[in-house]
Amino acid sequence: MVAKRDYYEVLGVAKGSGDDEIKKAYRKLARQYHPDVNKAADAEDKFKEVKEAYDVLSDNQKRAMYDQYGHVDPNQGMGGGGGDFGGFGDIFDMFFGGGGRSKDPNAPQRGGDLQYTMTIEFKEAVFGKEMDITIPRTEQCDTCYGSGAKPGTKPDACTTCHGTGQQEVVQNTPFGRMVNRRACSTCQGRGKIIREKCGTCHGAGTVKKQRKIHVRIPAGVDDGAQLRMSGEGESGLRGGPSGDLYIVIRVKRHEFFERDGDDIYCEIPLTFAQAALGDEIEIPTLTEKVKLKIPAGTQTGTFFRLRNKGVPRLRGSGQGDQHVKVVIVTPTKLSDEQKELLRQFAEKSGEHPNYGGNEESFFDRMKRAFRGD
Repeated sequence: MVAKRDYYEVLGVAKGSGDDEIKKAYRKLARQYHPDVNKAADAEDKFKEVKEAYDVLSDNQKRAMYDQYGHVDPNQGMGGGGGDFGGFGDIFDMFFGGGGRSKDPNAPQRGGDLQYTMTIEFKEAVFGKEMDITIPRTEQCDTCYGSGAKPGTKPDACTTCHGTGQQEVVQNTPFGRMVNRRACSTCQGRGKIIREKCGTCHGAGTVKKQRKIHVRIPAGVDDGAQLRMSGEGESGLRGGPSGDLYIVIRVKRHEFFERDGDDIYCEIPLTFAQAALGDEIEIPTLTEKVKLKIPAGTQTGTFFRLRNKGVPRLRGSGQGDQHVKVVIVTPTKLSDEQKELLRQFAEKSGEHPNYGGNEESFFDRMKRAFRGD
C-alpha cells in the first residue's frame, strides 16, 4: 500500500498556516488539476488528493485530530493507519485481554458520509442557484425499524458471545496462557442472531433508496468548493445520527469570461483607428452592457478595471471587479486605397518601410509577424 502524503505537503503550506492561506492554496491546486482542465493521466488522482487534504485542514476539529495522530484513525486502534502497526492490536489483546477496548455491538452508530459531484454553469456559480437533486443512500428499513427482524419477532442474543459481539480465544505460548479477543464468528460481531429476517431488508436493517434533496448553491461559489449538508448522508444504525452529505461543485468554463477569485477577466478587440484616436465602446458584464471610454493612444494589452462588476463575495459583502484587456486587431484584407493611406501615414510618421519594388512587402511582413510565421 502506498503511504499517504502529508496533507500540508500536498497543499504546499506550512503546518501553522491560517485558514485563508490554506484556502488560497487549495483553490490554486484545484484549478490546476481539475479533470475538465488538466488532461494528464494522473490529474484526477491529484485533484482527489488535494481535495482530501483540504477537507481535513479546513475543518478545525479534523485538523486538530490530524495534527495529533496523522493519518492514523484513533478510533480504530493502532492498526487504523496502515501496515506499519497492523499487528499491535492482537499483541495488546493477547497480553491484556482487550480489556477496555471492546465496543458495544448494539450501541448507536453514526451513518456514513456521502459525496455528490455537481456540475453547474459559470453564471450559476456567480449568482447562486436552488435545485433538487436525487441521490441513492442507505436509510433505516421502515418495515422492521432497523432491527432486521421480521415484524412481530426480535433478534436473540448470540449464545456464543452472550451479546458482547466478541469471543475469547485462549492460546498457550512460551510466555504463558494468553487470551485474545476478536469478533464473534457466530454473529460476526453484532451480538445478536436474527432467526426470522425482515422480508424487506433481509436482515440488514437498512435499505437503499433514492432521496430527493433541495440544494441551495450560494452566490459566489467557486470551482472545487464543497457544500456540507448536515444529516443528509447515510442513516445511522440503532438510533445513531445520520451522516453528512458533501456536495463538490464543478463549474463549467465560460466562452467569454475567466474567473480568478472574486474578479473576472475578458478580452475586447479594438481596431487600429479606435486605439489611436480613442473611442467609447460597449462592454458586456455579468449583468448588463456598460460604456467604457478608450483613451487615444491606447496600446494593445492595456487593462481597464470596471469596479464592482465581478463575482459576489461568498463571505462578506460587495463583489469583485471586472478586468478588461484590449487587443488591437490588425486587418488581414486591405483595399488599394487603404494601403495607400497607410503608406502616407507611415511616411508622415517618419517611418520608411523598404518596399523593394514590391508594394505589398511591408504589409506582408507585418501580417507574417502577427501570424507567427
